[in-house]
Amino acid sequence: MRLDKFLKVSRIIKRRTVAKEFADQGRIDINGKEAKASSTVKANDVLVLHFGGNRTVTARIDRIQETSKKDEAAEMFTILSDVKEANSLL
Repeated sequence: MRLDKFLKVSRIIKRRTVAKEFADQGRIDINGKEAKASSTVKANDVLVLHFGGNRTVTARIDRIQETSKKDEAAEMFTILSDVKEANSLL
């Protein structure tokens, strides 16, 4: 499945166009490699999403589904870490 579609179906990002722009800005890594919206994802891949300048979310893909209901979407992935970095004043 394409990365942008997975992000939308799993409801990590609400709109596919936003997911596409987010990925194409180089803000997502799959298994340690920078990913584009068209990158293929599969079960057990680890995604690192860089939101803004101070929040990083790491998630493992548990399963792939073409469609999902709201309550099923959260079962498609597991959040491994959600780090909010404080701005350092140097």
